[in-house]
Amino acid sequence: MSTIAADPTGLIAESVIENAKIQRPPRWYEVLWSSKKARIGIIMLGFFVLMALAAPLLTPYSPNDSTFMPTQDPSGQHWLGTNTLGYDIWTQLLYGARLSVLIGIVGGLGVTLVSLLVGMISGYAEGTWLDDVLSFITNLALVVPVLPLMMVIVAYSETRGFWLLVFVISITSWAGPARSKRAQIITLRSREFVQAAKFGGENMWRVVFREIMPNMTSLIVSGFIAAATGAIAAEAGLSFMGFGDPNTVSWGQMLFQANANGALVQGLWVWLLVPGLVLALLITALSFVNFGVDLLSNAQLREEEN
Repeated sequence: MSTIAADPTGLIAESVIENAKIQRPPRWYEVLWSSKKARIGIIMLGFFVLMALAAPLLTPYSPNDSTFMPTQDPSGQHWLGTNTLGYDIWTQLLYGARLSVLIGIVGGLGVTLVSLLVGMISGYAEGTWLDDVLSFITNLALVVPVLPLMMVIVAYSETRGFWLLVFVISITSWAGPARSKRAQIITLRSREFVQAAKFGGENMWRVVFREIMPNMTSLIVSGFIAAATGAIAAEAGLSFMGFGDPNTVSWGQMLFQANANGALVQGLWVWLLVPGLVLALLITALSFVNFGVDLLSNAQLREEEN
């Protein structure tokens, strides 16, 4: 303090501030934006979110309006033309983004919550009867084919809709993420801050979700993005195979209708190609963002990226 006070020009103080800035670790959003792949993914993902939110502003038509003349070519009134059922393809493409983005968010959250609950409790209770039971259930869920199980549940459901898809995705896709979270918590539970919390009288729930979980943030976020990607692909796959809600507008439903009505035979390649293309681009965007999330927990990847 005396040295800085004796420096009338303030050069020493400025030097200290500059050194502090240099030594400050990069913030999480700076790490994400430093990755070229993550930047591309964030921009692409923002485009699809904007596309879903601004759908009513980008088209004057309703996605369920089938009163147009079928098989019209692209024009100023119908940017991508109309299909054989009389729907405007551009309008259905815009509104289909809503379901894909929403199923990714809600379905990803459902998978993440179930995997967190099972994986973290199982890892914290390693070697006990509780871990044995949860590990048995997890191993059983891992060996069951996911897609056929989804198809069976949806096929025998009385009603089909958004929340049924979320439920099916959540109960069939949690096992893999739960196993990775269990392995991570096993490596963290012997750390000093965890032992201090135990000695302080904290119960299991507080230790797991207040002490350990904040140190797994990057793994949880990465798992959520992977789960969201899987949820989007699962909805599209189920809808394409005819297990979706026929009253719902989605990219998978568009692909199903295009395939069922012989879009390629009739030369309506836009009807089949564009929904598949945007679906692939959305999944690619999430994969690129997930690569940036990996940089948060692995400094070596940051050095390779730079």
